[in-house]
Amino acid sequence: MGFYLNPDNMGFWKAVRSEIYIDKTGLIQYTNKCINTEQQYICVSRPRRFGKSMALKMLAAYYSCDCDSRDLFRGFAIERAESFAQHLNQYDVIYLNMQQFLIEASDGKIMEYLEQEVVAELNGKYEEILKGHRMGLAAALRKIYVKTGNQFVFLIDEWDCVMRERQQSEELQKKYLDFLRNLLKDQPYVALAYMTGILPVKKYGEHSALNMFWEYSMTDQKALEEYTGFTDNEVKMLCQQYKMDFAETSSWYDGYIFTKFQHIYNPRSVVEAMSCHKFSNYWTSTEVYDALKTYIEMDFCGLRESIVQMLAGARIKVNTLSFKNDMHNFKVKDDVLTLLIHLGYLAYDSAAEEAFIPNKEIIREFENAMSVGGWAEVVRVLNASEKLLNDTLACDSQSVADGLDRAHTEVSSILTYNDENSLSCAIGLAYYSARKDYKIIREFPTGKGFADIVFLPLPHANKPALVIELKYAKTAQTALQQIKDRHYTQSFEDYSGEILLIGINYDKDNKNKPHCCVIESVRK
Repeated sequence: MGFYLNPDNMGFWKAVRSEIYIDKTGLIQYTNKCINTEQQYICVSRPRRFGKSMALKMLAAYYSCDCDSRDLFRGFAIERAESFAQHLNQYDVIYLNMQQFLIEASDGKIMEYLEQEVVAELNGKYEEILKGHRMGLAAALRKIYVKTGNQFVFLIDEWDCVMRERQQSEELQKKYLDFLRNLLKDQPYVALAYMTGILPVKKYGEHSALNMFWEYSMTDQKALEEYTGFTDNEVKMLCQQYKMDFAETSSWYDGYIFTKFQHIYNPRSVVEAMSCHKFSNYWTSTEVYDALKTYIEMDFCGLRESIVQMLAGARIKVNTLSFKNDMHNFKVKDDVLTLLIHLGYLAYDSAAEEAFIPNKEIIREFENAMSVGGWAEVVRVLNASEKLLNDTLACDSQSVADGLDRAHTEVSSILTYNDENSLSCAIGLAYYSARKDYKIIREFPTGKGFADIVFLPLPHANKPALVIELKYAKTAQTALQQIKDRHYTQSFEDYSGEILLIGINYDKDNKNKPHCCVIESVRK
């Protein structure tokens, strides 16, 4: 048993003994299916604090032949799988944390240091085969395989740290990728290679040195959706156990969506919230936060406008295909947006090809990033949002119209359009503070169309629901009447109580009164 070769099962043992552990051992059933197939190369990219390292510790505990982990997996999902006994503790495992090698290696000699350390441990177990030979890691593994037939499972953590922390050193990046390719591709000693990081495999031109990997990323997790974070049912169970409000938990940590699983939660943040019995921002990382500030400051190809729209609750079309899977080669705005998806700052709907800000926790991150220069207009609108909400709840239609006029003026200085969509964006930002008490839904589906914006109060909030209908160059009364005529409020299946109907009109040609508002209270 070694540090790199066949580590013990202590890492996973600590995880299952923790106060909160959600069974994700079903992942092993999938990796078992991939062993010695064309799918044996797996690259899983996710944001920080999404359980990547824990998954590797679990796989190490399961596959390492120097462990006896049968009892450790007792009662978990994988124990019921047909493949459980077949692969349990049957392989030599090589576990590599590339971040460690990047930190410890001198003069950027990452690969040389890695080979030295791992070959030294191989010599400890396979001394009779390797003694008297000085060779690199791949050569040593080939020699072991020829003599014994033993195959290896490779588990690589932080595989992309070279791309993230040595962004300007393309020579080092290419050398590193070539090293991994030589170590893993088409090598008979590889039974499975599973590597994790934040970024997908780095692309150079049209090709990748690691093109044998099957990629599972935040734009498409494929069969691994369920193991990307916590699911709706898992979070509901935790909320019941810890007596935490599920709707509030969703508002804070939900929002990442895939094809089959439409509600994926940040697992680390949920665990922290349950353990501390407090909703807060637990998702922080200096490295990616500094990156966020840099990217939104540079306003790459209108990035600032897109972020403003998303802060207002909109979704933005994104082409994720041109992204080169690094943190500095950007050709278009979509490359930056795609990076933010991989970093976890944006969620991505692959069916609609749209990005959006997923939840309150991430909104807080954007708020912090906006403390840098260039966001004065937006900050002014956000700071005024509490007053606007209070004026709305007081049914002070004139004050609401005045507040919207100011907000629209500020937002329009950033946007490249001035129409009903601009008004919708201004409204979203103007009511920004409502997010703490409301679930905000744009284009709320009803039996007779879509309400423009609906504010549904969270369980803890003792406030009325809001239905907002927007009109451009018509009248506020027309907007209000549409809410009534199309019976928008009847679609509020789980809500009963006061509802404020708010009709808003904008007319850019009426300089004296561009914004008009009418508010009416009803009960359901």
